[in-house]
This record gives sequence, C-alpha cells and structure tokens, in this order.
Amino acid sequence: MRQVTVQSITFFDEKIAIIFDQNWFDEDIIMLRQLLLNTIPYHQVKEVTLGADRENIRFVWLAAEFVLNFDFYSQSCWICPQDEISTPKIQSLYDLLMQSHAR
Repeated sequence: MRQVTVQSITFFDEKIAIIFDQNWFDEDIIMLRQLLLNTIPYHQVKEVTLGADRENIRFVWLAAEFVLNFDFYSQSCWICPQDEISTPKIQSLYDLLMQSHAR
C-alpha cells in the first residue's frame, strides 16, 4: 500500500468521521490508527477489540474516553466518545485532528 493520507475529517452528531485518500484493507488498520493517534498528544490506548471486519481502539485523552472505529467493508472510520462524561471533549479532539491533518 502506498502512503495513505487523510482526505477529509467531518464532525456531526457527536462523531468524528475520517475518510482516507484510498481504499484500505484489514491489515492496513494498524498503520491507519497510528496515522491518527500519533497526532493526539498524551493519549493512552486502553483496549483494542478485533472483529472479522472491524477494529475498535478505546483510548483516553484529556481524562476523556473515546473509541476509534474501523469498518473494512464500508471503508468507514470514526471516533466517538465512550460515555456522556467524555462527550464535551469531542469538539476539542476534532479541532486537534483538523489542525494536524490540514492540507
């Protein structure tokens, strides 16, 4: 796979949707999650859940918990807050990702 970049990041309904510039496969998820998580300072991965066509990475950032989701079949990637306490910080996370991946 050639170098993947983020094509767009959108924020809606308390979720951050990420679209990459090319199609990806299950085996690319490790690289893609690093592409995103490396731009989030002081985050801590708490759990990785693997499925047949999906991967979920639960992480903590600024004392809030989020889940980074990948779904291979739909080529979907999104981040959502883990709980209501974390919801207010999703906008700050979106702003950080936008700043880090702006072209």
